[in-house]
Amino acid sequence: MFSIGFRTLVLSSALLAGSVSFSAHANQAEYSTQELNEQLVMATVWMQASAEYKALSYQAFNLAKLQFDAFSRQYKGNKPLAVIVDADETVIDNSAYQAWLIGKDFGYSSKTWGEWMDAAEAKAMPGASEFLAYVASQGGEVFYITNRKASGLEGTRKNLHNLGFPNVDDAHLLLNTSTSNKEPRRQQVAENYDIALLMGDNLNDFSNDFRTKGSAESDAAVEKNKALFGTQFIMLPNPGYGDWEGKLYNGNWGASAAEKNQMRKDSLNVWRPAK
Repeated sequence: MFSIGFRTLVLSSALLAGSVSFSAHANQAEYSTQELNEQLVMATVWMQASAEYKALSYQAFNLAKLQFDAFSRQYKGNKPLAVIVDADETVIDNSAYQAWLIGKDFGYSSKTWGEWMDAAEAKAMPGASEFLAYVASQGGEVFYITNRKASGLEGTRKNLHNLGFPNVDDAHLLLNTSTSNKEPRRQQVAENYDIALLMGDNLNDFSNDFRTKGSAESDAAVEKNKALFGTQFIMLPNPGYGDWEGKLYNGNWGASAAEKNQMRKDSLNVWRPAK
């Protein structure tokens, strides 16, 4: 989910491979964004090449179908049913953009992200097309609540339409026009629909409970809402980016590449063998 805009990937190869290798010049000013972008490699290649990533995506959409059916069977209200989904890394895969950043001496920018949106080349997440079509076939409606900016509307609409997704129109495609807080848009849907479930890759896709300032608060919010995961909230795997990255930086997205590198590594729980 792009609740704060697309950011450079945080998860280093050390996190995925289970080992830590600290750069000798981690705190030096000459540490470049190009070097920081090398930390994109393991997360991105896992998203693009591993069968495990695809399996987790299928698992999420299979579970979503089960929960949609369960909600529908028990539903006794008068409103039509809706499913709310995020777009990026929930129903469409933008890993090609993050792969493009590898080897470059710059990170995410609204300019290059705008070009990516306009290209309308994101692929469907595994299982997304089938699930969204199923919801529509059962009389449900799909709402896409994304924090893509309004400037990306036409490219986003084209992309989702080309993938054959249902309900790709102005009433159902709710972009970020004034705030990254998705709660007003969720409430807008809830005025006329009963929401069967929500799907996202970022905690802020689900509830304002998760609009927290730090990692500890996020952990507490997850504990508070743990019964909803797998029932009302369906989480997609995204090891690449998200609000959690900004919390590593204490909200300082403008930190230097060297500072971001160090803050990422400082957040690791490192095993130290006995001497």
